[in-house]
Amino acid sequence: MAAFEVLNQKGEKVSDITLSDDVFGVEVKKDILNTVVRMQLSARRAGTASVKGRSDVKGSTAKLFRQKGTGRARRGDIKSPVLRGGGVAFGPNPRSYDIKVTKKVRKLAKKMAVSSKSQVSSMLVLDKLELEAVETKKFVEILEALKIKNALFVVDKADEKIFLSSRNIPGVKVLHVDGLNVYDVLKYKHLIFLESSVKEIERRLT
Repeated sequence: MAAFEVLNQKGEKVSDITLSDDVFGVEVKKDILNTVVRMQLSARRAGTASVKGRSDVKGSTAKLFRQKGTGRARRGDIKSPVLRGGGVAFGPNPRSYDIKVTKKVRKLAKKMAVSSKSQVSSMLVLDKLELEAVETKKFVEILEALKIKNALFVVDKADEKIFLSSRNIPGVKVLHVDGLNVYDVLKYKHLIFLESSVKEIERRLT
C-alpha cells in the first residue's frame, strides 16, 4: 500500500491517500496493453466496405469477339475486372475486425494502464472537482494551477458543468469511471482521479 498526495483545485496538498498495490502497483507488460488497445481500435472499424465482383455485375456472359484471328487479347465476357464497368478483383467485403480478449485480460490491462501512470509520476489525485457554472476559462485555470496541459480526468459522478467546460480544451478529456479504458489512459500524458473515483476504481478492479 503506497501513500499518495491529494491536491485541491489550486494544486495545494490537502491530505494523503493510500493506494492499493493490487491496482496501482501492478507490473506493466507492454504486450498485454498492446493487445487490448488493438482490440479497442479494431472494434471502432465498421467493416462495411463492399464492392461487386464479376459475378455481381450486370452484363452479358457472351464472349466479346472470337478467340483467334483478330490480333487482340483473348477476351472473355464484359464483366472482366480488367474492363471498365467490370467487377472488382479481390475487393473488400463486409467483415468483422473484432479481436477477442478475455474479460480477465481486459481487467488486468486496466490495472497495468493506471499503474504505468502512477509509477512514472504522471498521476494526480484531487479531493474534488467543482465549478459554479459552465465556464471553460475556469477549467483552464484549474489546469494551470495543476501545471498540466494534456490530461484525462476520471470522475465518479456525471457533472454536466465539468463535461461542458472541458470539451473545447485541446488535449483534455473528462471520463466517467464506467468508461475507463486502456486506450484513453495511455493516450493522455497525465491521469487525474478524484479521491472518490479512486475508491470506485479500486472496488471495480480488485
